Amino acid sequence: GRGADQTLRETSADGHELRFAVNHLAHFLLTRDLLPLLRAGAAAGQGEARIVNVASAAQQAIDFDDVMLSRGYSGGRAYSQSKLAQVIATVDMAPELATGGITVNALHPASLMPTTMVRLAGRPVQSTIEEGRDAILHLAAGAEMEGRTGLYFNGMTEAKADPQAYDPAAQAKLRALSFELCGLEDPQRR
Repeated sequence: GRGADQTLRETSADGHELRFAVNHLAHFLLTRDLLPLLRAGAAAGQGEARIVNVASAAQQAIDFDDVMLSRGYSGGRAYSQSKLAQVIATVDMAPELATGGITVNALHPASLMPTTMVRLAGRPVQSTIEEGRDAILHLAAGAEMEGRTGLYFNGMTEAKADPQAYDPAAQAKLRALSFELCGLEDPQRR
């Protein structure tokens, strides 16, 4: 995803704040586009389908009055807000998908792995790529994750995300905004 150290506000081709567009909206749209295939696979007896959202421990509550951060922009805030959006969407989506044999979980895979983003930011490495990989694979393929959904992990450990992730009002606002910005109809809207 897009990093936190940028100080200039950028926008996507659609005019959305770039970190929110790349880190949340793109994943939201891809997940929604893939749901028919995931449902079909689960229904055909191919086993549980799993969605893993790679978020971050860097989370900051979304200001729904200025989601696109048009006032007082900060790259760190944009990044942290977009990563929390992934977690909120995970928690919100879990009940919808649970009856169809699909689980959805989010995680902070590891801190400051030696990625391009970390190297370019000049940050000290704290974790290995293998630690991040193992945490992701734990959610994607670990037998102990069977049937577990709507959770947030810090590495291999179940953890609590920012409190906004569990706020039904925030979930509803983000869900409505995400469907609207992606040009999709919410299947649960009546």
